[in-house]
Amino acid sequence: MFSVAEGMNRPAYSRLPVSVDLSLLLQALTAIVDDAWRSHFNAGYFTGDWSGVALISASDALTELSPGRGEPLHRAPWRLDERWQTGLRDLPLEIVSARLLRLAPGAQIHEHRDYDLDGPDADLRLHIPLLSPPEVDFWLDGEKIPMQAGECWFLDLARPHRVDNRDTSLRVHLVLDCRPGEWLERMIADGLPSTPQAQRIETALQRFQRAVATDPALSAILQALPDPEQFISRTLEMAAERGMTFSREELRAAMRNGRRQWNEQWSG
Repeated sequence: MFSVAEGMNRPAYSRLPVSVDLSLLLQALTAIVDDAWRSHFNAGYFTGDWSGVALISASDALTELSPGRGEPLHRAPWRLDERWQTGLRDLPLEIVSARLLRLAPGAQIHEHRDYDLDGPDADLRLHIPLLSPPEVDFWLDGEKIPMQAGECWFLDLARPHRVDNRDTSLRVHLVLDCRPGEWLERMIADGLPSTPQAQRIETALQRFQRAVATDPALSAILQALPDPEQFISRTLEMAAERGMTFSREELRAAMRNGRRQWNEQWSG
């Protein structure tokens, strides 16, 4: 019998040693009509086109793409096209949510954390890339995750993560939220030895943060700016002067995460 304690030391990511029928799933994806795609509900967390189609979602969700705690409902694309279920036939999962998430060329998902996935009894999120062009960067906790089409990855997205589609093609993932269970926990563990090594690359924002931490004069200039918009503009300007370029949205995301981490240290 699976116990909650078994899941308390999960890794940040693992490529599961399982197979999906990618050809069949791509056929089902092709059958999704254009007007079925809906913009992601976290409007402040992305730029460009980030949209989705719900296959399974909670009965009490505000929108079909939103999270909820109610009974999982099989939405029309899942009910009417058996290829989705057939393509996942070798995965004995208790799926509470299944979504197709599409990121258009040039779009970015800003760094954030999915706090509903935190905790030993939280749902476990699996990503199955269906369309995975080479110039898409998926960053998890500062590491670039090398996902390929047809693979199945567990990702601990309660950790900071972001996505940047620098390619000219769409990125589409089938995203499954599943209840913890003995089989899934075993696959996460069994997949670790063969999981490709992620790349840890320091971003321009991280380099600038390090520069601020080691330069009292630079730190003093920024600390003297109480207005958030002035702080953001001056930070971008000073970083650019030092050859470090990052977006206003990246900086806002880092500021949000910093505030939340500051608050969390007093909430235990």
